[in-house]
Amino acid sequence: MMLFFLNLKLFFIELSSDKRLPDRDKKLLIFISSILLVRIIFIPDWIPYFGMLDILFLLGILVDYFFGVIDQSVMLSHYPWGMKSFARLRRIASFLSLFAPSFIKDNLWQYTKDPF
Repeated sequence: MMLFFLNLKLFFIELSSDKRLPDRDKKLLIFISSILLVRIIFIPDWIPYFGMLDILFLLGILVDYFFGVIDQSVMLSHYPWGMKSFARLRRIASFLSLFAPSFIKDNLWQYTKDPF
């Protein structure tokens, strides 16, 4: 379990130092991730099931950026796990991205995909 978190930390460090990603996107990812962590750790859900919607919304925005906005070549150049887990996470990300509205996802990020 400790190896997983070490790999996850290395993944985020390498991705944050990638020059192909705009600085604004990196700052937004840090901001959204910190809101998500504070929300999960410190703020309890008062309304069962409906209290999870904001967490699903934030997760939807994050995973859509990693698996929908960024080119696969950028993502896979830093991804420390195998292709099987990448494909599985991509399917989960496509489901979670349904919780984030497209008008927010489309106007939030500066990254543009490689045309080739």
